[in-house]
Amino acid sequence: MKIALIDDEKECLDKLTELCHSFGIYHNCQMEIVSFTNGEDFLNAFNNNRFSVVFMDIYMNGIDGIDAAMKMRKQDSKCILIFLTSSMEFMPDAFSCHAFEYITKPFSSERIASVLADVLKVLPSQSKYIEVLSDRKTVQIFLDDIVSVVTDAHYLQITLTNGMTLRSRMTMREFIEKTGKDVRFITVNKGIAINADYILDFENKCCILEGGTSFPVRVRDYLKIEQAVQDYHFNKIRSSQRHGKEH
Repeated sequence: MKIALIDDEKECLDKLTELCHSFGIYHNCQMEIVSFTNGEDFLNAFNNNRFSVVFMDIYMNGIDGIDAAMKMRKQDSKCILIFLTSSMEFMPDAFSCHAFEYITKPFSSERIASVLADVLKVLPSQSKYIEVLSDRKTVQIFLDDIVSVVTDAHYLQITLTNGMTLRSRMTMREFIEKTGKDVRFITVNKGIAINADYILDFENKCCILEGGTSFPVRVRDYLKIEQAVQDYHFNKIRSSQRHGKEH
């Protein structure tokens, strides 16, 4: 998750940076944080960068947060915008910029954690990752990049979207626990877990993935597994539509 913090108060920037990093560590969510002390520098940087989340102070020297947000929205209508302010006066203007949330100062660590938790509900696949040991190296893997996980003796073969396969000594149960029991990983057979985002169809007792790869599905649970994948995709679409209406 790439986050921009814009505030002309260094103390506020430092506190926000610390809270975001702490949240990321606790939730296995990789945070790339870039700080700006004014809206002009942010907008100049925004031309060449894209951020998943923007924390924007409203009262700043130079261009204020509302104007900076309006200019940003002309380039990016989808990034999550969170306003920071010591007054509720500009709340109507803030939400005209399609703000995700409005945080009043001084803010607590609990308030920031709560907002970031809501952000994760909207951007889960882009931010969650796990760490695995492969070839004696610790590797960070975004859950969104994992296509399949297959047991091989005391190891797991983890296949990624780029075609790479990592071999790590762990059990399937340990893998599922590492992901926080992420619902997108569905066990289709003994020792085989598939990321439902990459399942295209079910055919001849197999699940068919993007690229044509297929895996056998446990026969006695075939209909149950097929339904679980359909439910996952339905809930994902419904969640996306709901958040789109709210914000």
